[in-house]
Amino acid sequence: MDGARRYSGRVTTPRFAAALNAQIGNEFAAHLQYIAVAVHFDALTMPRMASFFYQQAREERDHAMMMVRYLLDTEAEVTIPGIEAPRSRFDGVVEPIELALAQERAVTDQVYGLTRIAREDNDFGAEQFMQWFIKEQVEEVATMSSLVTVAKRNTDSIADLETYIAREQANAGGVDPTAPSVADA
Repeated sequence: MDGARRYSGRVTTPRFAAALNAQIGNEFAAHLQYIAVAVHFDALTMPRMASFFYQQAREERDHAMMMVRYLLDTEAEVTIPGIEAPRSRFDGVVEPIELALAQERAVTDQVYGLTRIAREDNDFGAEQFMQWFIKEQVEEVATMSSLVTVAKRNTDSIADLETYIAREQANAGGVDPTAPSVADA
């Protein structure tokens, strides 16, 4: 058995733990990017869109904290990486949503990469942990993709965009009981 597959008394592999620590930084970067997008919509006096992106920011932060909890629970070292400042200047209403969609697609690739590492290392606990994130990313990409489409149709009517997001938020589900634990919850 090679070194990547040896647990050395730990519950998860060192390779997966290192990759998950890097992902914590990606999740915190997504958190800050969504705050920047929310602030943009707040400045445009679009309270529903601002609220939606503030909520997205909280979700990304919680994803990072789920990963922290997993590392703590598996007796792995937690390192919080530094991150770059988010982009904070946008033109109009479509551009920041397109950025959000691109971000969700990038996170999906990152989640798949983490799952691949867990699978290659025969780290069954880590692979199971990642399944929730796979489901979450399918939902996030679909949500942002739809929002881009609606925003493009309504660039001249931000009231219609606000109405759409209000309707979608009203139909949004509550807390997901299958979600991993958040470190500070």
